[in-house]
Amino acid sequence: MSNNFILNSTHVEKAVQNAKKHNTAYAEMLDFYGRIFIAQEESKSRLRIEPIEIADKILDLKRREAFPLVEIQEFTYDLSESADLFVRICNFAREANPKLAESATAIIDAVDADLKPGILFDALLSGNEAEYENVAETLQVDKQILGLLAYNSIKPSLCTAAEQLAAYLTPNQPWSKGYCPICGSAPILSFLVAEGERTLICSFCWHNWQAKRVYCPFCENTDNAKLQYLYNEEEKDLRIDVCDNCKRYLKSVDTRKADRLIYPPLEQITTLHLDMKAREEGFEPGIKLYPGG
Repeated sequence: MSNNFILNSTHVEKAVQNAKKHNTAYAEMLDFYGRIFIAQEESKSRLRIEPIEIADKILDLKRREAFPLVEIQEFTYDLSESADLFVRICNFAREANPKLAESATAIIDAVDADLKPGILFDALLSGNEAEYENVAETLQVDKQILGLLAYNSIKPSLCTAAEQLAAYLTPNQPWSKGYCPICGSAPILSFLVAEGERTLICSFCWHNWQAKRVYCPFCENTDNAKLQYLYNEEEKDLRIDVCDNCKRYLKSVDTRKADRLIYPPLEQITTLHLDMKAREEGFEPGIKLYPGG
């Protein structure tokens, strides 16, 4: 990807501070998410994850049929590090808005008693919404908040596992599908880079892959007459790619017009006004990150 993409925690912190300065409406939200992003990047250096192995016969089949390398439930994570990060993020939430603070306090109290974060992590990977509903009901907390905290706690593990799995991808065989070649999830963001190439970012493991420029990754529509984009003249580096065929949208950042360092998770948060605009125009997102999300 473009060289204005960043990965280390020091640059992430600078990017967050810059975003708060130029997006004052997001300042309070970035106080919370900024701390999460920095903690996640720091966490990556402490992870201990065994690479997921794929047998040659299975790999050949997946490549031939354009299947993603793994299913969501096959992801591995560092339980100890993820559990520690879960507590840290809950503590960040306790200092955020009242709704987050109330839920986080109840969750921390439950962890101090008998709640095992690993149960939440496993339920998230297996798609077991019933487990989230049970825990949320027992603790009297919002299921979406519970999912948000759990997902962000294992996200460093997911990203690291995806980086390891990327070694199985064939560089000279571009991925032509709209879903992630690693885990099969839908994209959360689109980036225009270098000479105008389009890169998609996975909503689950945050792997990036190159895609067709005129293309809806959700329904594979390539009819230019049914693909358009919404934009604001004051934000020339941002737009919303919309599909009239499936009525879904994807936010896009043109890195060639952006005069800032790019950190995809931060771009997702600081463009929530684009989500509101897309919904107002009758379009829906094509993703769901976690239970209730």
